[in-house]
Amino acid sequence: MRTAGDTRSRILRAATELFRRQGYAATGMKQIVAAAEAPYGSAYHFFPGGKAQLAEEVIRTTGAAYLRLIGELFAAPDERSDPALATSEAFTAAAETLHSLDYADPCPIATIALEVASTHDALRRVTEEVFASWTDRLAGYYAACGIHESTAHDTALSVIATLEGAFMLGRSARSTRPVLAAATAAAALVRAAQQVPG
Repeated sequence: MRTAGDTRSRILRAATELFRRQGYAATGMKQIVAAAEAPYGSAYHFFPGGKAQLAEEVIRTTGAAYLRLIGELFAAPDERSDPALATSEAFTAAAETLHSLDYADPCPIATIALEVASTHDALRRVTEEVFASWTDRLAGYYAACGIHESTAHDTALSVIATLEGAFMLGRSARSTRPVLAAATAAAALVRAAQQVPG
């Protein structure tokens, strides 16, 4: 028997997938509830603010999931940790994910962010918060590996920007090559940061 919580979760999952594949503007509430196999009115019951509120929930939920993934990929370092290698391996895993998804964006956040940056300030701010949380988490890892704090933050920001750009190029080319090339560049950024005096 389906519960109200199940219905809300189905709507959120359907919205996440549709926003990821076709973007915010091209996705309508009717399409979301149809994909969720939910009554039309249920979307507004759970998300009275409509598509914008639903998109905010998608951004925050997905952002938190990817924040946990960053924590897993960049676990607490020890004396044997190699942050440049860890960064390269994370990009390689991202390339595999992109391929497995048939070159759809692995994350709806960047897709939404590109659309709303100049048109929907509330959603823009939410995407900004999510990207900042990822940057802070990765910067914390780099700092724990011995990179000076300010350099660690700039490096983390550059690495995330590199990955997001590589995803865009990979989707356009339907190839993992841009992400794999970016893996080498990102690792070089981290190695350079390790040489900066504290």
